[in-house]
Amino acid sequence: MRRHPVVAMVALAAAFLGSLTFTVQGQSGATEALAGFDNLTNGFLTQARFDVTRATFEERDEVADGLGPVYNAQSCAECHQSPVTGGGSQVAELRAGHRDRSGNFVDAPGGSLINDRAINAALQERVAGAEDVRTLRMSTNVLGAGFVEAIASSTLQALANAQPGQSGGAIAGLAITVPLLEGGNARIGRFGWKDQHASLLSFSADAYLNEIGITSRLQPTENSSLGRSIAAFDLVPTGTPNAVEDTDNDIDEFAAFMRATKAPPRDTGLARTFDAATGSNLFDSIGCGICHTKSITTASSAAAPLANKIIHPYSDFLLHNIDTGDGIVQNGGQGTANKLRTLPLWGTRTRPRHMHDGESLTFTDAILRHGGEATGVTNRFRNLSATQRNQIVVFLQSL
Repeated sequence: MRRHPVVAMVALAAAFLGSLTFTVQGQSGATEALAGFDNLTNGFLTQARFDVTRATFEERDEVADGLGPVYNAQSCAECHQSPVTGGGSQVAELRAGHRDRSGNFVDAPGGSLINDRAINAALQERVAGAEDVRTLRMSTNVLGAGFVEAIASSTLQALANAQPGQSGGAIAGLAITVPLLEGGNARIGRFGWKDQHASLLSFSADAYLNEIGITSRLQPTENSSLGRSIAAFDLVPTGTPNAVEDTDNDIDEFAAFMRATKAPPRDTGLARTFDAATGSNLFDSIGCGICHTKSITTASSAAAPLANKIIHPYSDFLLHNIDTGDGIVQNGGQGTANKLRTLPLWGTRTRPRHMHDGESLTFTDAILRHGGEATGVTNRFRNLSATQRNQIVVFLQSL
């Protein structure tokens, strides 16, 4: 039988992936994390308490609550709701800026986030012609986020250290350490397209201000409209950190809800098929699993029942340059402008739009967009037979 040209690379990729096993599954006594699209708690909260936090996550804020004055959505669930509250959606945010004479990224006036909505037409933001670094960012799934928060920073750093780039190869994930808005020790980022947050409370406070326009104890300063004051339109003015709009500390409820969600489940029926099983092996053998890490074990020191759990996010939660970077800089410095967090693929079957900007409408298109660090992996995918490529697609449809 003629050997396929990709075979020579399979053994190398398989050997590397095998070397990651201890790194991500090395804790003894670890058990599988609960998974399901069922609106049931993972045990971090009682079901009754979980239902209360979910209702807060779904609650729509109005102008009288402090909405805006510039904003993108009226509730967390507007952007995180498919197929259940906490999942992803078709909603995208818009970011923009420009490069200065030294080539460094500079935010658009008021920040790189360009809000799509406003409580008054005079405040509507738009992208100025000079802001020629522009991108869409798809909203992401937050189901299972409590398990992601519970990953030890040392585990993520070990994943980065083990990647081929550390020995002269192409794939070199970057772990960045970011501050916590709530204070305490900084830790490795894992939330947001730029890994700009390391805790769900920080993530919640950031989103409540920048996506909904609600100030909180962690983000007490109202946004501008393209750098212009919104004071004349702010019907719930906040002059001091103690006079914030989130008087009920909803950011704590948002964080608690996400911590208590189950991980996205596999389509077990499809996963058991020959094509999906074969596609899973091919996915790993050509090197996709180097960044889209199948299994990670959470820290034993994490809060119960998030501790010592095996999750299957298909992500290393590191920043990579795969030639699809959006040029935007957030917490990681100028060197991260064209790097993006590896998108976790769990639950990817629920999303028809792929990659950070949603511009890839099939799994094959998304794979073929991978360049940069992933060029070798993408070329190995191209060298597969049509049947083998389709088997990888079937595998992705099972996630």
